[in-house]
Amino acid sequence: MNNIWIIACREYKHFFINPIAYVLIVVFLLTLGGFLYLDIAFAAQTQQFTPNLQRTFQLFVFPLLFLAAPAITMRSIAEENRQGTLELLLTAPVTDWQLIIGKWLGSFFFFLTIIAITLIYPIILNNLITPGIDQGLMLSGYLGIILMTAALTAIGVCVSSFFSHQLAAFFASLGVVILLWVIGSPAQLTTGSTADIFRYLSITDHFYQVFMIGIIKLDSILYYLSLTTLALFLGSVSVETRRWR
Repeated sequence: MNNIWIIACREYKHFFINPIAYVLIVVFLLTLGGFLYLDIAFAAQTQQFTPNLQRTFQLFVFPLLFLAAPAITMRSIAEENRQGTLELLLTAPVTDWQLIIGKWLGSFFFFLTIIAITLIYPIILNNLITPGIDQGLMLSGYLGIILMTAALTAIGVCVSSFFSHQLAAFFASLGVVILLWVIGSPAQLTTGSTADIFRYLSITDHFYQVFMIGIIKLDSILYYLSLTTLALFLGSVSVETRRWR
């Protein structure tokens, strides 16, 4: 556990000396804040609806899927491999799974920091509307975002372990994420168990149709945890193959 924690802390601290991470944080927060402001302003002007967290959660997912997760995790293993430091890590008393989990935890903690900062938005919204926001909806929504983030960062670290170039890792991670996003679309054209399988494999359906509307389901939690575990396992296998080359 000590090796995992050392790697995770090193990875986490590295994000805060990287200007790209700060740019992503600012863009991410400004985008969410801007759309929340427009939502509140439009609601105040039209008086036709009450602003809620569901629209904010909807906006949360897209930058997370298509920009933040692939961009943040693309360098985790690929950069180590490009610089030749991966070989040094592999000769140290660190197992393959400790390296992968440590890299994943560092990225995951970084995203948890961003998610924690976004709590300012429901606080603002809670003070602006009467009788306040739905606390259960907020908790389920953030739980879903945290679980999805865990899976996305695990996928990013896993894909990064297969490449030596960050750009290649970015586009490959983006491709895997897009596949998991659109895989639920065929469910609209089919029925029965086939449609259920496609829906279950969709990384976004579990969030939009469960957590975002205030529902917490065990099978959706298990889906994200299983996806995270599978990605970390495949990443450790990839690193192990490099050890024996």
